[in-house]
Amino acid sequence: MSFRRLVLPLMFIGLFACDLDEELREDLTQEEADAVFGSATEEDIEGLVRGVYTNFVVPFQDQSRFWAAQEHTGDLALGPTRGGDWDDGGVWRVLHDHTWSADHAFLGDTFSEILAIVFSATNALQFEASMTASQIAEVRFLRAFAIFAIADGWGQVPFRELGSDLTQPSEVLPGDEALSFVISEVEAVLTDLPEAPTNRANQDAGRVLLMKAYLNRGTFANRTSPQFPAADMDRVIALADQIEGYSLMPSYYGNFAPNNDVISTENIFTFENAPGVNRGGNTVRSRWFCTLHYNQNPSGWNGFATLSDFYDSFEEGDIRRYAETEAFTELGYNNGFLIGQQRDTEGTELLDRNGNPLAFTPEVALLESGGDLEVTGIRVMKYIPDVDNGDNIDNDAVVFRWADVMLMKAEALLRNGDAGTALGIVNEIRTARNATLFTELTLDNLLAERGRELYWEGWRRQDLIRFGRFLEPWQLKDASGEERLLFAIPADQVALNPNLDQNPGY
Repeated sequence: MSFRRLVLPLMFIGLFACDLDEELREDLTQEEADAVFGSATEEDIEGLVRGVYTNFVVPFQDQSRFWAAQEHTGDLALGPTRGGDWDDGGVWRVLHDHTWSADHAFLGDTFSEILAIVFSATNALQFEASMTASQIAEVRFLRAFAIFAIADGWGQVPFRELGSDLTQPSEVLPGDEALSFVISEVEAVLTDLPEAPTNRANQDAGRVLLMKAYLNRGTFANRTSPQFPAADMDRVIALADQIEGYSLMPSYYGNFAPNNDVISTENIFTFENAPGVNRGGNTVRSRWFCTLHYNQNPSGWNGFATLSDFYDSFEEGDIRRYAETEAFTELGYNNGFLIGQQRDTEGTELLDRNGNPLAFTPEVALLESGGDLEVTGIRVMKYIPDVDNGDNIDNDAVVFRWADVMLMKAEALLRNGDAGTALGIVNEIRTARNATLFTELTLDNLLAERGRELYWEGWRRQDLIRFGRFLEPWQLKDASGEERLLFAIPADQVALNPNLDQNPGY
């Protein structure tokens, strides 16, 4: 058996159901695995590692997967049904108003696809004898990142160590045990991770993942009454202090520009996109396609919007709400949020498909009808569209950013009683974003600030749960039951693995 013959199914395992790893591993004896170690080239091994990264594209960049699970279930994003557009069986509406069922297709796909990353990374590690210490660390970090995401959303993580009995179902780690595994894995490989680049696993990315693990440890253990031990908060602060060399961007939107891997001084870890490289699924381009109207440039899908209550939480002058940069004005609109009459690059007023003024309104409903259904809802334009490279864009998908590190450190300080130092950190961000300074810092205005700084980046659900606000009513959503703190385990996964229990309420 040649190495190249073996590596292809391993690289593409993320495209299929997570249990295919057992079928693949049963075909591979230990003797066969040992035999290929000696014939593996550096190019082979690098291709194997790259394959694990490739498996992140759909679950972490597509608009219907983990990003939707984090943003649409929160208080700042929604996907209205617009007549015959964007219904999809109501999958978007039920995310926002917390009425999703156990058979929600996108949530089920997200669970399976992220779990496939865990198994594909574990399979890749069977070649660790041919890997460098840095490559092993990268794969273990990526696996830990995927485990963190599953534990966050579903509270149970099927997991199989190399060498385990393939005739038995995978063991299942409860959320808090899975988080302990994440912490131990990342701590173990931290110094072996490379220092750069940002679009590969790196040491600072490891530190940020550890910060999120320690900050959320009490939540994963008890989502209804989380505790935040001082020792965990101290660890968050210490890790933040180890992250050096980053600074807040004068141009906030440069962090999301087509060449953000070059110009951003804030981005710590991103998923790489590159001109001419087809990633095999919707990339972060969906962040602008899902919100722009069909008649704008570039032509969008006219779907998602933000809520007027969230929009109104920004001050006038805050560049995160409205800014004009050359990259955007050349397209005919501004950075931030699009509201009111839209124009083309010549300043001519645009129309919707029915010939009505294309003027986005603050008013929006989950189920739209009537003549204005194409224009309801304020639109979000955080990523600068790459109009030069078609589908294969140059915008890296932002995962970890320096401003998030600052806000997590401020939160840890506040929870440990040092509100003064925390206030100074948050005001540093607000100064950079042209917002007035806070006179005091509370958990309420810190959560609101995390929303204003990190909107559309995929952290809102996690933040709302940690701050105890996820079940509260908000615009177009009534109060939720405690079962909504976790998603349902897909029925096919429960049927395949008796160690999985369906989460309460489903």
